[in-house]
Amino acid sequence: MIPKKDPKISLENKKGMFFQIGLAVTLIAVLISFEWKSYDKSNYNLGDLNLDDMEEEIIPITRQEVKPPPPPPPPPEIIEIVEDEVEIENEVEIEETDTDEDEIVEIEEDDEEFFMVVENMPEFPGGDLGLMKFIQKNVRYPAIAKEYNITGKVYVSFIVDKQGSVTNVKIVRGVDKNLDAEALRVVSLLPKYKPGKQRGKAVRVMFTIPINFTLN
Repeated sequence: MIPKKDPKISLENKKGMFFQIGLAVTLIAVLISFEWKSYDKSNYNLGDLNLDDMEEEIIPITRQEVKPPPPPPPPPEIIEIVEDEVEIENEVEIEETDTDEDEIVEIEEDDEEFFMVVENMPEFPGGDLGLMKFIQKNVRYPAIAKEYNITGKVYVSFIVDKQGSVTNVKIVRGVDKNLDAEALRVVSLLPKYKPGKQRGKAVRVMFTIPINFTLN
């Protein structure tokens, strides 16, 4: 009796495909076995931190001594230059820098030093009131500044030398070139001061005065 097989369900036709699958699986298994890496386990000891071996270091706490700031100087009164001969109520006070009397500020210029504060400050003939009157009397309000209604406060610095003469007249803060030029001209006309002294010796001293130009 000859067995009958349905050719549709016979596995003989798929023998080649199964052989190829088996060959591929075998090849993959061989490659994996050759490429597989294994590592030996080892215990790494990074060491233990023993706090008992550390010496306790005491760091002293330091504090910076904070000195209180010096008190601010009183605001200087302004020399006002007013057109039309209006009376001036404020008296002049020469502006000084914020320093202690014992502290001497020295600045070298032309190989000669000058001071901002000395034991005996230079004195204007007639005092501060005399200085204010002199400036008011000699200032001529520039016509062009009057025409364009230009006003403002001009700060002028100068040095009273060892003989009491006014030198090194400069504009510290100006307003207009015409007002600045007039302020320079008038301050340059100041008569001699009584020279300032430091430790009994005549020295050069710097002053700064504000001149206020106003129109009514």
